[in-house]
Amino acid sequence: QVQLVESGGGLVQAGDSLRLSCAASIRTFSRYTMGWFRQRPGKEREFVSVISWNGGNSYTADYADSVKGRFTISRDNAKNTVYLQMNSLKPEDTAVYFCAAAPCSKCPYGSWGQGTRVTVSS
Repeated sequence: QVQLVESGGGLVQAGDSLRLSCAASIRTFSRYTMGWFRQRPGKEREFVSVISWNGGNSYTADYADSVKGRFTISRDNAKNTVYLQMNSLKPEDTAVYFCAAAPCSKCPYGSWGQGTRVTVSS
């Protein structure tokens, strides 16, 4: 059973940075697609970023337009952890951030974390 635990959220000011972490209990973690999603107040959950395995040591990252150039997704397979580095935070980035795992790039996300709250004050 896959377990995902996010951490790193908090209260910051606009322009600050935060790094979110998601620790995964997945035996074949390096092959999993790992995504970050967020749910802003009063909104539906939305895609933020994803990192997918292409085979070998190759991965592909993708981002929502709203975070491109500000957020960076990365992973440490030795630690079974995926990160979301968030720079130049804006008040509209305020949300609960969730990580999710899928066994392949075209598979649905079958496992979700409990979320970590990020609040950006203006």
